[in-house]
Amino acid sequence: CIACNHCREHGQCVFNDIVNETAPKFAEADGIVVGTPVYYAHANGQAIAFLDRLFYSTMTTVDKTMKVGAAVISSRRAGSTSAMDEINKYFTISSMPVVSSTYWNEVHGFKAADVDNDLEGLQTMRNLGRNMAFLIKAIRSQKEANGGVPEQERRYFTSFFDD
Repeated sequence: CIACNHCREHGQCVFNDIVNETAPKFAEADGIVVGTPVYYAHANGQAIAFLDRLFYSTMTTVDKTMKVGAAVISSRRAGSTSAMDEINKYFTISSMPVVSSTYWNEVHGFKAADVDNDLEGLQTMRNLGRNMAFLIKAIRSQKEANGGVPEQERRYFTSFFDD
């Protein structure tokens, strides 16, 4: 994102790539799973750049209220909780419930094949999938019963000026 605000005027990012391809799918989805490997104790830079642009360019065009979000992390052994926190912030500032599991939503391994041996991590992923499906169904049921999602106040925007 270069903060050019093209998306505010034209409804899509100025860079016509996977972000603009993903935006309509995101609009229709009940939830999103974002996965990243961990490099230097944080999420992959391309994943963060993608999320910056997706969430910013859809700020006024996609109502994210009560879409569920889950971060899935893969690391050799450390840095995963900071990467998870980094991704979850996109959800929490967008009124999106964050899906949890029975431990951190992570698997461990040096190589992709190593993950097959992380039985706890795989168990956590299965539980995450079930929890996400349950939460989506519960939210859908409440939307139908109550005619939509909770109203979101957006009147105030705090700025402090030195007058």
